[in-house]
Amino acid sequence: MKARKSILLAIVALLSFQSVSAQEIDALGTFTPYSLFGVGDLHGSNSAINWGMGGIGMGVRNAGYINFKNVASLTERDTLSFMLDIGGYSKNMYLKDQNTKSAYNTANINNFVFSFPIYDKHAMIVGIMPFSNMGYKFRTDETDPTLISKYGSIQYFKYGTGSINQAFVGGAVRVNKYLSVGLKGIYYFGSQNNHSDIYFSSSAMRTVETGWKFSPHGLSLEAAVQGTYKTGEDYALTIGAVYRMKNKLHGSTTRYSYVFNSEVRDTIAYNKVTSNINIPSMISVGASLKKGDKWMAGIDYERQDWTKAKLKNTAGVGYAAQTAQSIRTGIEFVPNRYDIRYYYKRMTYRAGFHYDQTYVKLDGKSINQIGFTLGVSLPVYRMNNSFNIAVDFGQRGSSTGNLVKENYVNFIISLSLHDIWFVKPKYQ
Repeated sequence: MKARKSILLAIVALLSFQSVSAQEIDALGTFTPYSLFGVGDLHGSNSAINWGMGGIGMGVRNAGYINFKNVASLTERDTLSFMLDIGGYSKNMYLKDQNTKSAYNTANINNFVFSFPIYDKHAMIVGIMPFSNMGYKFRTDETDPTLISKYGSIQYFKYGTGSINQAFVGGAVRVNKYLSVGLKGIYYFGSQNNHSDIYFSSSAMRTVETGWKFSPHGLSLEAAVQGTYKTGEDYALTIGAVYRMKNKLHGSTTRYSYVFNSEVRDTIAYNKVTSNINIPSMISVGASLKKGDKWMAGIDYERQDWTKAKLKNTAGVGYAAQTAQSIRTGIEFVPNRYDIRYYYKRMTYRAGFHYDQTYVKLDGKSINQIGFTLGVSLPVYRMNNSFNIAVDFGQRGSSTGNLVKENYVNFIISLSLHDIWFVKPKYQ
């Protein structure tokens, strides 16, 4: 009953946070100049638990938490268990190019996922999380003395905000003691806003604001599989794969141009057109080796070919889409899950590594990312209830040429709740 109340309180907290974030920190899910391109900065389908192990999930199979990277893993559970995972994250960026240095921090919801049983070892999952985020800001000052003498100081601002989110529902079936399969339906929605403004110090000149807003929506399917072989020595080898089908995001793009001062705002141009973005198919494969409740180690590979995707163009920039690839590896370890004397022995410790070739290529150079992760799960109340923390620190890009080097430290936290429902007590 207490765990059930905790789940309801977590749902209320999430809805309250979303209401506030929509008004005050709308779409500040990331801050990187590379989110200017394509569909923005891809978020990745990772919980704090996955992130603690470098982002692996294809071969991860554990009855104690939800692994929504591979829905086929849902069959590894108690037949009456209901589970909830709600998480948030903070991104802390330090950016450097040839001329400037800057720092920026953002925070947002990471995931809200609920899983429940259907029959025997069959289960379903419902959730929502970001698919991609846009967040960038550029400022330049006019240096032409002729324009300055005529109009005063002039500042140019380019900035972008917004997110594309993914809501999903899926299910998993255990075919036999070795094989499980799953299917997940995904609905994309959200908006992305790009602005380009000009500010004049002279009161005789009015501010110019131009930009466009893209509001997409679309559907996709994801098929998943996991095969597990257990030995008599308490070892289990699990191999898994996920295939997400290609899809098209339909929507409308509103282009606008205004001039205004403190009293008057005039519309120069405003038109709305139909537009689409193609999201390519994605394949992920991985494996893990596990020894009972003691430890688990795994590795994943993911590939998504963006070269033929229909993405928006960015004028004046040598941008091209490329194949996104990543290699991830991680491990988790529990000293003694059932220790009743020392709390730290019941904690789960994690570490991982990831290398990513993003889908962004600028001036012929791939924008790559490398990172190391650490994580821990702190048991709360019952064994499978936990507070999870992960830290991902690394770098992306380069400060050579016209590129930007990003050093970052990301914090991901989540609360995992677990309860057994529909159990009739023997005593009142």
